[in-house]
Amino acid sequence: MAGLLPAAAQDFTSPRLKSLHADWTAAKTAMHAETPAPKEPASFELLNGALGERFTGIAQSPVPVLLPFDTAAFMQDKAAGQTKAIDAYLGGFQPSGFFLVGPTGYDAVFSVRAGSGAFSDVSFSDPIYVEVSGFAVAYDLPPPTAAVEAPARGLDDYPGIRRVILESYLRYSFTRYGIRYVVAIQCYDAAPRARRLACKQADKVAVKMLQSLRLAGGNPNAAQKDIVAAPVVRPDAQSPDFTFYGPGKLIPNTGMKNHDGVVDYNVYAPIRYPMLNAPSYANSQSFMNWGDCDQTGRAPSPRGRKDAGYRCRVNVKPLVFNEGAKENYDYPWRDNFCEHRFFFVGQCGTGYGHQGQDIRPGSCSLKNEGADRCIPYLDDVVAVHDGMILRARKQEAIFLVANGEHERIRFRYMHMNPNKLDDDGVLSGRSVRAGEIIGKLGNYNRKENGTTYHLHFEAMVPTEDGWVRINPYSTLVNAYERLIGGRGREVKDEPVAEQKQPEQNAPSASPADTPKSAETRKGRRHARKRERPIEHSLNAAQHQHKRQEASAQ
Repeated sequence: MAGLLPAAAQDFTSPRLKSLHADWTAAKTAMHAETPAPKEPASFELLNGALGERFTGIAQSPVPVLLPFDTAAFMQDKAAGQTKAIDAYLGGFQPSGFFLVGPTGYDAVFSVRAGSGAFSDVSFSDPIYVEVSGFAVAYDLPPPTAAVEAPARGLDDYPGIRRVILESYLRYSFTRYGIRYVVAIQCYDAAPRARRLACKQADKVAVKMLQSLRLAGGNPNAAQKDIVAAPVVRPDAQSPDFTFYGPGKLIPNTGMKNHDGVVDYNVYAPIRYPMLNAPSYANSQSFMNWGDCDQTGRAPSPRGRKDAGYRCRVNVKPLVFNEGAKENYDYPWRDNFCEHRFFFVGQCGTGYGHQGQDIRPGSCSLKNEGADRCIPYLDDVVAVHDGMILRARKQEAIFLVANGEHERIRFRYMHMNPNKLDDDGVLSGRSVRAGEIIGKLGNYNRKENGTTYHLHFEAMVPTEDGWVRINPYSTLVNAYERLIGGRGREVKDEPVAEQKQPEQNAPSASPADTPKSAETRKGRRHARKRERPIEHSLNAAQHQHKRQEASAQ
């Protein structure tokens, strides 16, 4: 599979990137054609100056910046000496406070209110958030499983534009001035509900955004260099105790349709490990001790009794009902990116998966001897990269977006308390540095104690269809090695007991869908019985995982 090279044990690799270079001559010609003015034509310098206060850094963008900005009206008003506030020229799209520029392009997020103005025919109770990105780099990944493509209608000004629904996002992607641009909205490809944005509704907003996009800034003199992934750096010394199973090696029989995970040895960025301190343990929340087995069944039911023995019906791994069990806080690490979940993940073989990696802290403190739950908020979580926060108030999920010389990547953190995050100012537009504390580890999933005490961590990179989830496991292994100053050892052999097959009458651990049908109507009907799709960092707080990893039933 392109981009995922076969590798020997402990042979981590850098991802393959494709650099894109802006055609500024074409962009200048288009700007002059779009904005004739009686006194002076529009220029990038003029627009940078006008929009710079609202969109900080726009003058440094190495790619032409497209925004929903009525440049012609602005120039006419400027000629007449009657310019308004910048927001008046944005066609009803409100800046969210998130605008990030870097060596690989830019990202901007806007919101709209349904039921008014240009969006009066859209019904939705919460703000609708629209992402606009210009990418000067694309990651070479295998084609995503279960992407649903349909013709883009009413957009004749965008030759070659693609409309794709992938990982619960509607995406329009096109190439202009040599750069790949993507407009994306999180949505459900299903019937609309009061707090569930249907992709048919999102489509109206996306088309309006595309019809409103105009050249709004950028730096025609920016140096254009090929983006080259950073080399993988590992400690020379061997760690005396850190061991890990290889990427893609799930706990046996815990993948969708008994598939294993994604064997991806790419280190996508030289990140700082997301926990402040070591030790820390990456493993499953659902298929280890105290886990709920994610709807595959438990035998016998532990019935909430501490240390009661049970197993998940999909395998014979012995478990106990105790979140603080020693095995949960011990090596080796275990990948669970494609573990059994009913969430769309394009890089998993069935089109479904867990979306990220679960990470536990170094230990679990129990309230008392009879307790089976860990006390939350005792461990610090840090930024893994220099970047900018994307998050609205009351939202559990945090996106950290990084735009550097060697990578374009964003990370998603889950299960910290949203009220604490609000109090600490972890909100859209805040810049952070790698290693900066951004929160306390928790067990929040729509409510306190909604899941186990852990961090859910995801990573996404840009492709022709916009941001796509990738397996962060190898990237985390590499970051942890650098944190502890020792190279880990990859474990090759499975314990014999885990290799046994589940009983013949065990419930199926997978949906009926084939890989190609995972986002078709039939596949979606099946999945919606079990799934609450991911929340966008700026969508309603109640739009969380319905069956988030290891929630107590």
